[in-house]
Amino acid sequence: MEQTLNELISYALERELIEEADTVYVKNRLLDAMGLTEGETDAFQRSEEIRPLYTILDELTDDALKRGLIEDDTVTMRDLFDTELMGILTDRPAHVIRTFRDIEREQGIEAATAWFYEFSQDVHYIRRERIAKNRSWQTETDYGALDITINLSKPEKDPKEIAKAKEAGEANYPLCLLCKENEGYSGRVNHPARQNLRVIPVTLAGDPWFVQFSPYVYYHEHAIVLSSAHEPMSIRRKTFERLLDFVEQYPHYFIGSNADLPIVGGSILSHDHYQAGKYEFPMARAEMEEERSLERFADVTVGRVKWPMSVVRVKGESKAAVIMASEHILQGWRHYTDESVDVRAFTGDTPHHTITPIARKRDGQFELDLVLRDNQTSSEHPSGIYHPHEDVHHIKKENIGLIEVMGLAVLPGRLDSELKALQEALAAEDPSGAIQSDEAIQKHHDWAMAILSRYGDVAGDQGTRILQEEVGQVFHEILHHSGVFKRDDEGQAAFTRFLETLTR
Repeated sequence: MEQTLNELISYALERELIEEADTVYVKNRLLDAMGLTEGETDAFQRSEEIRPLYTILDELTDDALKRGLIEDDTVTMRDLFDTELMGILTDRPAHVIRTFRDIEREQGIEAATAWFYEFSQDVHYIRRERIAKNRSWQTETDYGALDITINLSKPEKDPKEIAKAKEAGEANYPLCLLCKENEGYSGRVNHPARQNLRVIPVTLAGDPWFVQFSPYVYYHEHAIVLSSAHEPMSIRRKTFERLLDFVEQYPHYFIGSNADLPIVGGSILSHDHYQAGKYEFPMARAEMEEERSLERFADVTVGRVKWPMSVVRVKGESKAAVIMASEHILQGWRHYTDESVDVRAFTGDTPHHTITPIARKRDGQFELDLVLRDNQTSSEHPSGIYHPHEDVHHIKKENIGLIEVMGLAVLPGRLDSELKALQEALAAEDPSGAIQSDEAIQKHHDWAMAILSRYGDVAGDQGTRILQEEVGQVFHEILHHSGVFKRDDEGQAAFTRFLETLTR
């Protein structure tokens, strides 16, 4: 392991994670983590050739596994170990923040986030080799191109890991995956190691928040903006203040919040947080179909966006005016009912209405896209009336959160192998029988047979593209399912009625 350890230190020098004066200290720290003694090593020798980081770490982890330092050869245990090694090479938080601020002052905030994004990859917090596994393509629709991704960067846990996580039980530190106390945390079987996580402070509406990157990176510079306090998600006036404060400081980023109700909200509702990044989503490119002014807010323009979901765009040069108008729309929507189109604000005392807000700075104006959400359920749609319906669950049945709302499908990793198996089955002598005999793809049967009847042949690269296109069209349908006011004449007339209530 001597040569591999030297190679890891050489990598850190090449990426400027450490300096020459750090090499003795770093090697001793790594030796300790590897359970090696001074009798088994020599002084550091710089490597002339450096392999990809994940290859180096895999080799060191394999050695630790053979020597009993790692209990099980699972993704979780391997990640806990190699993150400990990378934590030794990751600079202390104060210095990382200082470097970020120096770059921001000298070159601007865009250069600072670009450096921080690269740094987060160099220290293996964002695992480049896993992100590269994701499958991505675009599907053209009447609303422009939708972005489709099959997420393979987040490894699936095997049954042994799941059982151990259950045995470990709940802990109260850190309280959740988004708490600031994750920075530098060593992790456990049911909580990822974060020795190589670093965060950048940001003040939003007078409160301390932090910026970090998502380890799974669904788009360029995929950032998580999290509250310093472990408080539940809440959409209110202060949300709009924080979002617009952020784009004022990070004008090259969008930022948005998941909704604060179950079914239409994100996966973590217990800790207030937003998602941001340097990326233009399909919804941002969508045009406004109808614009109007609100008498009470003369300095802003409000309009309906041409999008499968129901989106009200608020824009203006005055940050304060955009905030006030958005709060007015939120309050109007929270109490709005239109039985003719199954829109109900409450069932008894249970609220159903909230929004998914997305902010950006564009052409000198502040913009807030307010996506109307309704979390009602029914006997026909027990998972949610405005949620992916059962006929598309074979592709996606999870909540439609912020990222999907904006036109980027984050589809489950199972689809990668299922689509390959489906393509093989469709080439069989008896396609229907081949699909029915494979438990993993049975759920796709009716959809796949309809595709075969339309195209006749789905073999080879062309067949792969056909299946990708059809998956994209299912996502297109899912967005329509999730839209409160449908895109037909009745739905759009109902949308107009809601907009008219805002001027009263």
